[in-house]
Amino acid sequence: MARHGGGRGWYGKMVGAALGVTVLAAGASVWTAQAGAVGGSSPESAASAKPAGDVKPVEVTIAHASDKGERGVNITIDDGPDPVWTPQVLDVLREYGVKATFCMVGTQAQAHPDLVKKVVAAGHRLCDHSVSHDTAMDKESQSYQSKQILDAERMITEASGGVRPMYYRAPGGAFTPYSRSLAASRGMRPLGWNVDTKDFERPGTDAIVATVERELPNGPTLLFHDAGGDRSQTVEALRRILPWLKDQGYAFGFPVR
Repeated sequence: MARHGGGRGWYGKMVGAALGVTVLAAGASVWTAQAGAVGGSSPESAASAKPAGDVKPVEVTIAHASDKGERGVNITIDDGPDPVWTPQVLDVLREYGVKATFCMVGTQAQAHPDLVKKVVAAGHRLCDHSVSHDTAMDKESQSYQSKQILDAERMITEASGGVRPMYYRAPGGAFTPYSRSLAASRGMRPLGWNVDTKDFERPGTDAIVATVERELPNGPTLLFHDAGGDRSQTVEALRRILPWLKDQGYAFGFPVR
């Protein structure tokens, strides 16, 4: 899987020192099952939190398939939520009756809890995309990976009002055996992709659409972005791709759990 960007990623550059203070100061929460309420905080770091009794481990293998079977496709949206682009993406998805999986960056979820709640209310699923979108986190220590994953899980769960992420997608595909096992132990299936639309490079709407049409035989999980820059091309591409997929006889589903 291709890496998007380099180094710490654009989020790391944005949040800087303020992120470090936020992450270090954050306490752990007691999580409940999907759609349950968040419990009280613990003085321990989220990185050292123990799985709650109702958190069920899932497979550690990276999910690519769709719960809709051979003619299923999974729309996945990374890097948000963003106050400009996420509402537009939600509007397009609603227009075509499509449910998607939103892979959220912890700091973005924390900054825009209203959008996280809108995503959940619309019937979409949540995915942990780390705290700061560090595409080189696979080169870091296990303790660093743990904080990136578990702190983001807490941020997203709290922002949603108690709905836990069901998946973990490593920034740029920077998975490690440890990060996959940790996420799976928290009930978050590692999530990959089959079609990288490269929309983050802003190649033009036509190019994004052409990539999907050309690479769809590679598998059902499609990768788009709703943050990290101007995503107008993504919005327009989705407006063309979603009805095209329906016309081709595809059903929209979620990655297998």
